[in-house]
Amino acid sequence: MEEIKHVSLDMIINEHNLKVEYTPDDPKNIKIVSSEVNRPGLALCGFFEHFDPKRIQISGKAEHVFINHMSTEVKKRRLSDFMAQGPAAIVIAHDTDVDPMTIEYAEKYGVPVCSTRENTSDFMAELISYLNVQLAPQITRHGVLVEVYGEGILITGDSGIGKSETAIELLKRGHRLIADDAVELRKVSGKTIVGQAPEIIRYYVELRGIGIVDVRRLFGMGAVKATEKVDMVINLEPWENGKMYDRMGLETEYMDIMGIKIPMTTIPVHPGRNLAVVIEIAAMNNRQKKMGYNTAEEFNKKLMQSIENQTEHE
Repeated sequence: MEEIKHVSLDMIINEHNLKVEYTPDDPKNIKIVSSEVNRPGLALCGFFEHFDPKRIQISGKAEHVFINHMSTEVKKRRLSDFMAQGPAAIVIAHDTDVDPMTIEYAEKYGVPVCSTRENTSDFMAELISYLNVQLAPQITRHGVLVEVYGEGILITGDSGIGKSETAIELLKRGHRLIADDAVELRKVSGKTIVGQAPEIIRYYVELRGIGIVDVRRLFGMGAVKATEKVDMVINLEPWENGKMYDRMGLETEYMDIMGIKIPMTTIPVHPGRNLAVVIEIAAMNNRQKKMGYNTAEEFNKKLMQSIENQTEHE
């Protein structure tokens, strides 16, 4: 089930090294729920028809010059009307001097005000990227997430199928673990799913018969990674005699994760199969497809051409 996320103003302040000019409450208690930000130019002109108070307002040099060109009475009215809308927070960028009148009306209406030395465009880009990750829709799936040759591989399958053991074998072969058992998946854009482990089990693997293993201590910091984009899903299932498995790879299956289709491959598990090697090949093949080369399609073209040539010869 998707969760509605929030991030505290305190986290934003610490992440972006903001200076607190005024807050009506402890920043830890002030919740930001929108990943969208706004430049308040229209609001300072008195237009509030589509004003969204849930957004953080970024005031730069242009807004500073604009508001200071107003007469004192107009300035008071515009700032009062703006603050009365109750914006989530205001960040004054570009190392611009904070107007005492801004603080006065922020205190009156309980609006947090911060400032940053960064220029407006750079700060907006950083803040939007940060909020998109922190506030992204999120679900938790049972599985293992590993990075293999730069590809984020989400391994799924029934409990006891061998997901964790396969992950350990991949770690021994130089790849990296992101999450074992439970994977938190976030939709950070219309095309991207990013996975990470819940904090309490981050960098741990459970192996039946052995117990909990700390991957960082056994394999080193190079064997783990905090987050990774999900590029492919590999579903492990018990081998069924008589079942037809794809042997050409011409048809691509997909798994729908929060509205985004992720390429999926089903791998039957059978004694004697080296799953780590199979997953490595699957990762390289998926990367090759993204670069524009599909081995199955190329082989099929050659096969059809060979049949056609043979037919013409006969």
